[in-house]
Amino acid sequence: AYKIMAVNLSDLAAMGAEPKWAIIGLTIPSIDESWVADFSASLNQVATRHDVQLIGGDTTSGNLTISLNIMGLVNEGEAITRAGANVGDDVYVSNTLGDAALGLSLLKSEDPMPDECEQLIGALEKPIPQVELGIGLHGLATACIDVSDGLVGDLSHIAESSQVSIEVNVEQVPLSDQYQHYLSNGGTHDLALSGGDDYQLAFTVSPGKAADFQKLSVQLQFPLTRIGRVVEQGDAMVMLSYLGEAYELLGTGGYQHFDD
Repeated sequence: AYKIMAVNLSDLAAMGAEPKWAIIGLTIPSIDESWVADFSASLNQVATRHDVQLIGGDTTSGNLTISLNIMGLVNEGEAITRAGANVGDDVYVSNTLGDAALGLSLLKSEDPMPDECEQLIGALEKPIPQVELGIGLHGLATACIDVSDGLVGDLSHIAESSQVSIEVNVEQVPLSDQYQHYLSNGGTHDLALSGGDDYQLAFTVSPGKAADFQKLSVQLQFPLTRIGRVVEQGDAMVMLSYLGEAYELLGTGGYQHFDD
């Protein structure tokens, strides 16, 4: 319940929209009053935090299926899209990346859970939608997307829509202490680059907006990290380098919704 509301809020945040209303469709095999009460409380927790009103929906019998439709408002012509990135813009992300994917890998592993597992599982199961940041990016960001399917895959959507390419310096991608520990024990940056489920925002900003942008970072009290820049469109949508050398990412670069 918490996550389905949070990830939909993240989509609104990526366009700078103010959340307003939601409709939920809930199909359950049978009435379990305790489960429904817990579900409702969790849904209400995140909805209340972001002033979202649940205005309708439907409850039916069948295999468990949860579907949520969320609506928000933004002034006409002010929605932040994927199509506005310009050559020379800087590329930023909010907070840190990779914890959710690392948490998922721990859940799927048969190895004993390390002490830091709780925070990583929390990042996976209860992501924090960056609504305030999205609204604050009005007049600053030229393009924006939420990192749901993996940083590289989602940045490629900005690159394709804006008809540019994006260079990412892998060593600048912000990581938590837990992810740094994973790296020191033989891990790679791949989960932070392509794992997904972060629900942070990745966005482009003109260098001329640097002063106003830093004020926003201070106001929000969490890091907004420059990880690269927008360049002329080339053969690849997103180009990765680590300390000046090309970085080879295993896999597709992100979650594929209809991949067999």
